[in-house]
Amino acid sequence: MNRLDDEALADVPVFPLPNVVLFPEALLPLHIFEPRYRAMLSDCLDRDGTIVIAQVDRDGARIADVAAVGVVIEHHPLPDGRSNIVVAGSARVRLDELLVEAPPRYPYKRARATRLHEVDVAVNDADYAALLAAATMFVTEVKKHDATFELRMPKGLRGNEAGRAKAGVLADICAFQLVVDAGVRQGILEELDPRARVRRVTDQLAAQHGAMLSETKGSVLN
Repeated sequence: MNRLDDEALADVPVFPLPNVVLFPEALLPLHIFEPRYRAMLSDCLDRDGTIVIAQVDRDGARIADVAAVGVVIEHHPLPDGRSNIVVAGSARVRLDELLVEAPPRYPYKRARATRLHEVDVAVNDADYAALLAAATMFVTEVKKHDATFELRMPKGLRGNEAGRAKAGVLADICAFQLVVDAGVRQGILEELDPRARVRRVTDQLAAQHGAMLSETKGSVLN
């Protein structure tokens, strides 16, 4: 996706959003309209476009310690000062410290962050196949209700060209696009062992698929 300069993580803008969890290799479209985040976007674009997307609880009291850092790769300014952007996820990070100044020079949150590295282990063939099957079944069921729905895959994961070597990335993409519960997505983001992450996403998609089948059956019986 995008190469990230670790020096940018020493002082990086943080965009806290409820129910939003960015993953590496994922593309996140956002609409920027609040004045403080317009300022944040302007500063991002003046620098290198690096930004952290972090999940925050509904009252804004707690920002998750683990988030994803990305780069603004598309910026479409609107006449009234708002913008539509696309952030490309680059890496998992831990927010070590929220940077606070008195008086504050920035109207938005910033942090010192550390890149988190995935455990270097291989996902076995059976777990990789189970993830593919669970994702396929869930997407097929969703398409029965919305024919336009599709799982959007990065180029390197299309078809069989990636194989299980990128199973962890596949799990991230499935979690980003298919896992419904934001709390579950956050837990998947925090899992650095790709084997555990693959199994967790597989189990969640199987559960969601089963729930959809139950709802459909119930609606038919009723």
